[in-house]
Amino acid sequence: MIALIQRVSEAAVRVDGEVVGEIGHGLLVLLGVERDDDEAKAQRLMERVTTYRIFGDAEEKMNLNVKQVAGELLVVSQFTLPADTKKGTRPGFSRGAHPQDAERLYDYFADQCQAVLPTQRGRFAADMKVSLVNDGPVTFWLQV
Repeated sequence: MIALIQRVSEAAVRVDGEVVGEIGHGLLVLLGVERDDDEAKAQRLMERVTTYRIFGDAEEKMNLNVKQVAGELLVVSQFTLPADTKKGTRPGFSRGAHPQDAERLYDYFADQCQAVLPTQRGRFAADMKVSLVNDGPVTFWLQV
């Protein structure tokens, strides 16, 4: 399971022109689900995302996590993250989870996040338009 996290001052996701998820200060989490991922991996990734120290403290050092700065999460499914891009000029998607498994684990991950801090989400398998203001910019790839 993969989370591409971006520290944002704001982020939103729209489907057919309608805002389906929107946050202020916090993290945009692009979530990719791979074959053989399960609830244990989703739980571990949620713990890493919500405790990863990428927000500035009083000295502007990255010592605080999203919970410590009273931030929010916007979780968006991103089936392209597990793509195989090692050769050729077209990505392969065989490493990604079956859509039913991916949706179940996406929902599980977002539900676990919601239990810890305010969490919005995109709409699984929809054509989403994601907008954000990346604060820094700060972007990290977390994988379990």
